[in-house]
Amino acid sequence: MTAGVDLWLNTPLPPMEASGTSGMKAALNGVPSLSVLDGWWIEGCIEGITGWAIGVDHAAVEGNWEHANSLYDKLEEVVLPMFVNNREQYHNVMRNAIALNGSFFNTQRMIQQYVLNAYLL
Repeated sequence: MTAGVDLWLNTPLPPMEASGTSGMKAALNGVPSLSVLDGWWIEGCIEGITGWAIGVDHAAVEGNWEHANSLYDKLEEVVLPMFVNNREQYHNVMRNAIALNGSFFNTQRMIQQYVLNAYLL
């Protein structure tokens, strides 16, 4: 465990997300993500369960202002009200981040997939 934050905010411009290891590390420490659907978060995001997506359809997004509006809307309407007014529900999202993302996005699975899918073909 490491010292951390209550929410992992990740805002790369699609498709510029790198490996996403910082978000994976956050999940292992019980920190839900609020991120654009790019990189690992496409697989890891279960809306309202493991965290939240910024924007949904990148094909329809025409500018950074749309990502910004989506970010602020999600914070104002979903994440902050849950964090302030329904701590138990927020704690459930934190637990799910560990249980679902922390248990799946790890080095053991990654190496196994490399071996099975890249080296043994």
